Amino acid sequence: MDNIRIGTRASKLAVWQAEQVQSLLQTINISSSIIKIKSSGDKDLSKPVYELGITGVFTKEIDLALLNNEIDIAVHSLKDVPTKLPLGVMQGAVLQRGSELDVIIPNKALKSKGNTIATGSLRRKAQWLNKFNTDNIVEIRGNVQTRLRKLDENNWNGTIMAKAGLERLDILPKDYQDLSWMIPAPAQGAISVQNLTINSSITEVLKQINHVETELCTNIERSFLNKLEGGCTAPIGAHAKIVDNSVVFRGVLLSVDGKEKIEVNEVHKLDKIEDLGEKLAKKIISLGGDRILNSLKR
Repeated sequence: MDNIRIGTRASKLAVWQAEQVQSLLQTINISSSIIKIKSSGDKDLSKPVYELGITGVFTKEIDLALLNNEIDIAVHSLKDVPTKLPLGVMQGAVLQRGSELDVIIPNKALKSKGNTIATGSLRRKAQWLNKFNTDNIVEIRGNVQTRLRKLDENNWNGTIMAKAGLERLDILPKDYQDLSWMIPAPAQGAISVQNLTINSSITEVLKQINHVETELCTNIERSFLNKLEGGCTAPIGAHAKIVDNSVVFRGVLLSVDGKEKIEVNEVHKLDKIEDLGEKLAKKIISLGGDRILNSLKR
């Protein structure tokens, strides 16, 4: 096969992810080149992601380039990918997941109450306020380096970030703290590769770099999200992992202020996981999740 054109956002982390795909392709003797594309998510830093009103704010332009045959494959953080892909686009591969955890990067000592914590994520904000209701949340946007710089420049107590991105760029500060109690975004830590459905030769290539276990777990998380109509606008967390021939699942839906929380924690045998994400989302809805979702829509 000729040189595969890999499309990615231009941020350091996105390029790192594209390079991971490139090196995996290399192991199966496929040559490739990386094409950087600017996304609207990168261009508008004045508004939180959920206010930009676009599904796939970080993926739209790259998906357009794919549909226009300017690139052959698109590489994304899977947590940024809408649960419904554009017509004619398929998920060809998911790479082995990095850390799914959120971490807090302290700027100064965290107090027992009254901290100011920076995050642009509704999910992180709601879960933090549910646990620490006297704290104050401030908005922060930008790539990983920008957010670390903003933390440095402000008098906040800390900021919450994804551990995987910091580890991948080798900039995880020494004083970070794992937030293992916080349920991550669906597919957090996973990298997705997409291609055109009609391009069967690329589909066959991507099957060779797919990590089946990560694909299975992230599919469950994303179907849970899809059923709850999550997108970027609702505080929803989901994480699935395989332990001893079973799927261990944690899922949560919260009100934006964190005062209401509905959580499921379940273990299901691998041979009984058909439609598991959807079933667990329906369970959340039946436990009062519909009320939370309706209030979010209003």
